[in-house]
Amino acid sequence: MDDLAGELGMSKKTLYAHFPSKTALLEAVFLDKFHSVEDDLDQIIPGCSSDFLATLHQLLACMQRHTQEIQPPFVRDVQREAPEIFRLVETRRRAMIHRYFGRLFGEGQRAGIIRQDISTELLIEILLAAVQAIMNPEKLAQLGLTPATGFSAIIAVILDGVITETGRSKL
Repeated sequence: MDDLAGELGMSKKTLYAHFPSKTALLEAVFLDKFHSVEDDLDQIIPGCSSDFLATLHQLLACMQRHTQEIQPPFVRDVQREAPEIFRLVETRRRAMIHRYFGRLFGEGQRAGIIRQDISTELLIEILLAAVQAIMNPEKLAQLGLTPATGFSAIIAVILDGVITETGRSKL
């Protein structure tokens, strides 16, 4: 907190007046980050009904941009030192995947690009399970992945299995 207060040009007392603990500060940082991600995704998702593949590429690029900022040691430290914040991150991540990928997968099915024999709910649960299993500090380190490369690999594997031949021809 001393270093942060110094960088901000304020006293530690002033910093603690706004954030009563390190955990409160960390929570505010994560909530601000999620707000930024959701703002970006909200700009992308309205176009999904007109051009599924372009929207998918924009959505994935946005997620890649935002996850590149996250370093594995930071995620590991948050999980270990602030488990309640880590749970908040997992809850918000789950809600975002439901909201944005669920809508996009539904539009992809209507456009004939995503297989219709697999429900969007099942697709989302498979995506969530993969993200939960891989996007944690231990597994990322074990696999030699960053959050950005891990997320990209998960999406690539899942999409490869659900895109129709029509969808593949449009890629």
